[in-house]
Amino acid sequence: MTSASEASLLIEIGTEELPPKSLDELASAFASGITAGLAKRDIAADIAAAKMYCSPRRLAVLVPRVAKMQPDSIEDIFGPPVSVGRDANGEPTKALQGFAKKCGVEVSALQELSKADGTYFGFRREKRGQPTASLVPEIVAEALKALPIPKPMRWGDHDYTFVRPAHWLVMLHGADVVDGEILGLKSGRHSRGHRFHHPQPVHIADADSWLDALRGAKVLADPVERRARVRSQVAAVEIADGAGVPRLSDALLDEIANLTEWPAAIACAFEAAFLEVPHEALVMTMETNQKFVSVFTADGRLSEHFVGVANIESKDPKEIRKGYERVIRPRFADAKFFFDEDRKQPLAAYQDALKSVTYQQSLGSVWDKCVRVAELSRVIANRVGVDAGLAARAAALSKCDLMTRMVGEFPELQGVMGRYYAAASHENAEIAAALDEFYAPRFAGDTIAGGAVGRVLAIAERIDTLCAIFAVGLKPSGNKDPFALRRAALGLARTLIEGALELDLRASFIEALELLPDAALAAGLKPGKDGQPPHLHAGERRAILLEDLLDFVHERLRGYYAEQGFEHAPFESVLAVQPASLVDFDRRLRAVVAFGRLPEAASLAAANKRVANILRKQAEETGAAPIGCAVDPACFEADAERELADALAAAQRDSTEAQAAGDYAAVLARLAQLQAPVDAFFDSVLVNADDPAVRANRLALLSQLKAQFSTVADIALL
Repeated sequence: MTSASEASLLIEIGTEELPPKSLDELASAFASGITAGLAKRDIAADIAAAKMYCSPRRLAVLVPRVAKMQPDSIEDIFGPPVSVGRDANGEPTKALQGFAKKCGVEVSALQELSKADGTYFGFRREKRGQPTASLVPEIVAEALKALPIPKPMRWGDHDYTFVRPAHWLVMLHGADVVDGEILGLKSGRHSRGHRFHHPQPVHIADADSWLDALRGAKVLADPVERRARVRSQVAAVEIADGAGVPRLSDALLDEIANLTEWPAAIACAFEAAFLEVPHEALVMTMETNQKFVSVFTADGRLSEHFVGVANIESKDPKEIRKGYERVIRPRFADAKFFFDEDRKQPLAAYQDALKSVTYQQSLGSVWDKCVRVAELSRVIANRVGVDAGLAARAAALSKCDLMTRMVGEFPELQGVMGRYYAAASHENAEIAAALDEFYAPRFAGDTIAGGAVGRVLAIAERIDTLCAIFAVGLKPSGNKDPFALRRAALGLARTLIEGALELDLRASFIEALELLPDAALAAGLKPGKDGQPPHLHAGERRAILLEDLLDFVHERLRGYYAEQGFEHAPFESVLAVQPASLVDFDRRLRAVVAFGRLPEAASLAAANKRVANILRKQAEETGAAPIGCAVDPACFEADAERELADALAAAQRDSTEAQAAGDYAAVLARLAQLQAPVDAFFDSVLVNADDPAVRANRLALLSQLKAQFSTVADIALL
């Protein structure tokens, strides 16, 4: 219950129509800015219950239980350090006297105040709290200044800038108007209703009645309520003859809700002849260009019906329906024309046109890229057991649809139209499917390519893109990634792992780098201090790029597994042994995670660290490690070292078959059985024995133990 010392705070800024795709972000940022401003000034408020509101013509925030007064506070003003505040005789220095004068007090009124870096002379004073109403305008100004507005607008003859011209301002603390001026607008208690249903000013009695007052003026200011109305309106539309069900995606729902203040759905239709055009093109036209909801039949086919959502409850819905149907017709006619014209020649006929399209200045044309990808596809297909001819053909056709009229008009349909045009050209069905599938995954959460040829092409395409762009020196830096290489690397990793494709990634990168012209490799070399690029021959340049590429993919892999809940240590332990294929990496990682749950894991990891430290110290002292040295049983002096050697030999024999089969869980389970002999060895054996032969033999035994520990992962990192 609100007391007399607190009341709800409402801020509403009315504007011309705001951009729908950024409306939610703007509203959320505005609300965050207001609540942060209150917290910054220690103004008590129910921040957790604050709500952001928005509509196409307003941004608003309502914060409950906001105190009417800022609390009193103690303010510390720091002056010179104590060490320089007084001279050798204990008299105040000029610095201290000046500080006291600045604070308006005598030197005797100053105190010694401590900070993290030392003790200072300071003045502690009580700061009286101000009325909240006097602070709200500056809070609002700060919140507006921090909004993510890439291109602010100016209007009228003043210097104010905002995302759109602002026309009214409501600032209420309870029933009281908060006086202030923002964006050239003086605050008041009059909002505005729906542009057509209620164009008159809307009187707001107090902050808590604002939402209902707007609702009465045909404005749903709550975006959650507005989305619910859009969804219910679309679902309630009667489709003629029950011909289908509207398919309303979340993204389209958000956009429609941010375009309307009082949404009203209307059933519409278009000529069935347009259904000859691929439904993806029709749906994209409806959703992207017109914000209409497409209607699909029960068996998943697009019907000739659609739903438009108006921002008005019309007295004559038929007229709105006619307008919607009239505006969609020419766009569909264009799509049909493009589709018909594009099919007048086979898809392969567009290959020559790719030769005149530059992919990148140092990398040649798009056709040059297709040639490289085709060769990679052939090699990769042979390695993973896929028809190399189909893969190479798919690669050769993979960019042809970019030259068609349909993709020129709708770039988002690249791949989709390649599939349709390949089928119309009587290409193999696997090739046609691959031309669409190789773009997958297109976005976060999307699946990988479904077909074998599509997966090969997806891998080859991404490997070439990564190698080529890295070679010319355009790898991502900071937030800049114009070639979407991070997404390409993640898509590559996901396709290999989720597609269970055993491919040596290092070897594939080497082959892709070999296909690049030397000119491209030289283009990426940055000049040194003398203004000249470093003198690296092509082989050296490729070697450097190879390691950069592997690191880049592994970094994406780190994030991929982190999102699945894998911890850092198991990932790093597997990465340390550099598995050749990512499928093998995945198997090892899952086995290591399972091993980490065993009771023996912690003890073995500790022992492995100890072994690694001993061997490293030995290498530092002698310049060489006894890796690979034979163990001589004749040099054993203790039962514990003999028992460890026997147990290790048995583990090696028992694990050979499982290691070859990639059954890493079995290898690690067998490794766990070494805990007892390992512990016994370190409890009773001194590795650095006085006898050089005994010491060398024990070090050789530990090196073999370390090698066995590292057959799956570097257990020492767990």
